[in-house]
Amino acid sequence: MIDALEGRLFLAFIALLEEKSFSRAADRLGYVQSTVTTHIQQLEKISGQKLFHRYPRGIELTEAGKVFSKYAYQYVHFVESLEESMHALDQPRGTIRLRTQESFFLTRMLPFVQKYTRKNPGVDLRIEQGSYQDILKGVLDFELDFGIVPQNPDRHDILFYPLLEETIVFAASEDVDRKVRKSGVQILNDELFISSGTSCLYHTSAVEVLNNAGITVKDALELPSLEMIKQYVSCGKGFALVPEIAINTELENGKLKMLPFHSKMSFSHGLIVHKNRELGFTAKSFQSEMLRFLNP
Repeated sequence: MIDALEGRLFLAFIALLEEKSFSRAADRLGYVQSTVTTHIQQLEKISGQKLFHRYPRGIELTEAGKVFSKYAYQYVHFVESLEESMHALDQPRGTIRLRTQESFFLTRMLPFVQKYTRKNPGVDLRIEQGSYQDILKGVLDFELDFGIVPQNPDRHDILFYPLLEETIVFAASEDVDRKVRKSGVQILNDELFISSGTSCLYHTSAVEVLNNAGITVKDALELPSLEMIKQYVSCGKGFALVPEIAINTELENGKLKMLPFHSKMSFSHGLIVHKNRELGFTAKSFQSEMLRFLNP
């Protein structure tokens, strides 16, 4: 098999996997569509397995394709790392792929990214947002170089580097806060609970705290953006779960109030990387700079 496999076949596979369309994959690679089709057919012939299901609406990986994808990402990553080493780089360059929660990026990571990209113009830093499970899966599948998660996964195949402690609080408008302080937190049984989604670890912890306080979440709203959550709540619509640092300005100007819960919710954010991922020069320098910046 090794004699027949070529790098361009792996690139075609990854482009099709990520673009989910033969035409878009061809555009991305600068090929005609038939070339991508031929490359995928060659891979399926070499591996002896069907790698993609073809549907009118697009493509999906087969079970064999899911297994193959991990090795495809590792292969491309290995070649990129080899290329870096062979050029004996004086400055980091290449691509770094990282996934994190939106709230962490906006409140903690953005200053570092601004500083890092100015210092390292040759690095293509690709940052995505995702839930805890999305981030962990991306690292386990070798799709990402790094992930940032709110707790240690405690897995033998994942390395966890602590970054900082994050305190999460319940926030509401001044009107809702006044009702809570007058009548108690039980009035929240009749209020809308807003978070970034049930797949978020913050949400799970919040529901536990609410249940312990005798509050049942009957009506919940999932919003995709931290800014949307803050704006929605500041209008007097329910209460939300947010990082404390994310509402400092709103607390100062009175647009939002922190609800009086005694239970403290805190999470130990950290950088994760697959134990078997060989980091190149650029990835190692990125990791070192981030750890120094966020955990001096």
